[in-house]
Amino acid sequence: MPRLHHGRRVTRSAWRRIGAGVALGLTVALGGACVAAPAPAFAENTQVRDLQYWLNDYGFTQAWNTTRGAGVTVAVIDTGVAAGVADLTGAVVGGTDVSGLGSTDGQTPVGEGSEHGTLVASLLAGRGTGEGSGVLGVAPEASILAVSVAFGTSDATVSNDDQIAEGIRWAVDNGADVINMSLTRNTLDWPPSWDDAFLYAFENDVVVVAAAGNRGSGTTEVGAPATIPGVLTVAGVDRNKGASFDASSQGITISVAAPSEQLVGVVPDGGYVQWNGTSAAAPIVSGLVALVRAAYPRLDAAEVMNRVIETADPNGRAVPSPIYGNGLIDAAAAVSASVASSTSPEPAALLEEWIRVHRRADTEVEAAPQTATQVPIAPREDPALPAPSVVAAWLPSPLTLTYITVPLLVLVGFGTLVTLLGIGASRQIKRIRSKR
Repeated sequence: MPRLHHGRRVTRSAWRRIGAGVALGLTVALGGACVAAPAPAFAENTQVRDLQYWLNDYGFTQAWNTTRGAGVTVAVIDTGVAAGVADLTGAVVGGTDVSGLGSTDGQTPVGEGSEHGTLVASLLAGRGTGEGSGVLGVAPEASILAVSVAFGTSDATVSNDDQIAEGIRWAVDNGADVINMSLTRNTLDWPPSWDDAFLYAFENDVVVVAAAGNRGSGTTEVGAPATIPGVLTVAGVDRNKGASFDASSQGITISVAAPSEQLVGVVPDGGYVQWNGTSAAAPIVSGLVALVRAAYPRLDAAEVMNRVIETADPNGRAVPSPIYGNGLIDAAAAVSASVASSTSPEPAALLEEWIRVHRRADTEVEAAPQTATQVPIAPREDPALPAPSVVAAWLPSPLTLTYITVPLLVLVGFGTLVTLLGIGASRQIKRIRSKR
């Protein structure tokens, strides 16, 4: 069953105060655990903005000189987005609930770790709360579609797998250019229902971004949907741009790496928490994809992904690697650098080939369709047996020659030879006796 990526759980005593009356949890656990309630945040909270190191360190503030993501729509398939928080004012333009437990617009958090979707959305497209205050997303003018899924609950009538498949289709049909998936099944494989859903997204030119998962939460290797061919998979690094071994899984499907530690987000009650995990790294990359799509509206999904990958910074390491993928994202380069056209297969082609190879055992062989030029032909009767022939009965056939006539001739010849030798020997003995 899909689950949210987890951070490490902390207690209230682990918080530290920032400024006057603003508290941020050092990390936040999502999924099975709850987010510790943060202290109220002041509207003019410049300290929160100061903590958003990734905006400068990964080139986003420079990229904003080119675009801030206007005109691009990102679907967040998660626990729902509480659009009422100040930092997301005007960001959520639509949504749906596929669990049967939330509101029809996807803006009522549902399931365990229900704060998760709001945190993800704030990192992606937060508007802040004023000049220099609040959480500002990496694509602060992109639009959000909130698709609420109820993780970790048995109250929903539809399984999590089917909810996700339905959510993907809804997102595509309602104008998503990018889909963010900060979730994992904790398995390399995925249900067949996802084949069609992801193909539908790829065939409609949608970029799907998925988190690699967190080792600290038990995801020791990258799990689906991050293993699906054609998906842009995101690993996590720490504040010093080194591998985040607690907050990032490893695997050969990783495309790029992004910050996944000490990230500030907004929870549904409007408070701020600081959290770790590739759940947070994924929306940073989804926001970067939104910037690229806004800067280069004529590029298809494959070319957009190629631009993000080709402009990634190896940071002195050998890439690609199962830890960093093709390197650390560089937002400024992604929206301005000269990048050669991609020669890689389209995402849909990659997934189709995987399905052809790996689903063959599950697919029944279908009869070839009958074309208009094919005319059914009735089976012919067996030809009549030839009339018996008296002469033919006495003539040798290939069968009698092989198994009767030839062996019989050999035996007769051998017997004749033995007889002649016997006669010759007998005569010789008689001559010898007569001489004596």
